[in-house]
Amino acid sequence: MTANGATGESHSRACVEEAEDTVKELRAALERAGMSLPSLRVDPATVARQAPCPLVDLGRCSVEAAARLAALLPGKGVRP
Repeated sequence: MTANGATGESHSRACVEEAEDTVKELRAALERAGMSLPSLRVDPATVARQAPCPLVDLGRCSVEAAARLAALLPGKGVRP
């Protein structure tokens, strides 16, 4: 493998690890706030590519959970 290929794999692995760490941090922050998003995860389709570009899938939740989450965020309300 070329040096660029190894560097690319290392970068891709770091991106996936960062996404996984971010999901863990978000899950912990939500738990501290009394919230849970059971479907929260790194989107597997975005890491299955040759050059992963991970996205965080917040998943689905109840209307009640969405309302509680909105209440936790600063600047509650619709912005123009």
